[in-house]
Amino acid sequence: MRVVLASNNAKKLAELQALFAPLGVELVTQGSLGVPEAAEPHPTFVENALEKARHASRLTGLPALADDSGLSVDALGGAPGVLSARYATLFGGPRDDGANNEALLRQLQAVEDRRARFVCVLAALRRPDDPEPLIAMGRWDGEVLRGPRGQGGFGYDPLMWIPALGASVAELDAAVKNRHSHRAQAARELTRLMREVWLGGRG
Repeated sequence: MRVVLASNNAKKLAELQALFAPLGVELVTQGSLGVPEAAEPHPTFVENALEKARHASRLTGLPALADDSGLSVDALGGAPGVLSARYATLFGGPRDDGANNEALLRQLQAVEDRRARFVCVLAALRRPDDPEPLIAMGRWDGEVLRGPRGQGGFGYDPLMWIPALGASVAELDAAVKNRHSHRAQAARELTRLMREVWLGGRG
């Protein structure tokens, strides 16, 4: 099954392709099909994931899969939240991972409570007006470090410490991350739903 991924993030594509491969799903990025990025005007991960999936499906005629994910920090009232990818722009910085990490560290400089979680919502649609979108959510609890650790991953991975694994997310190899991450949790649930609802139990 060919499904358009409502993202142009190569690392996200690689993660999701590995997670959905057992289902026989071939993911193609929207950019490779000439689809521009959708607006993300909503305050919740669920609404933004649906917005992106509908946009990609509408412009390609294909089933679509969208991921909206980010970091929610308790001491910041859930921020960066849906603004995770552009958090630094709120403070006049550029939209990139390094600037976002620096902005987060500045906001938490004097904060002791560093509990946080990665959140991922995956939404899948057979068509833009699909009345039964498949929605799955994953959460991965951890703590924000006071400085980056590790070279892997992307986004806030170098700052997110997972006590249960004794490492930052950026220190985990891909296989371990794909077993435990918020995206992996959501993908497992969405795979189950796709198999049951879209494939009638096959796959």
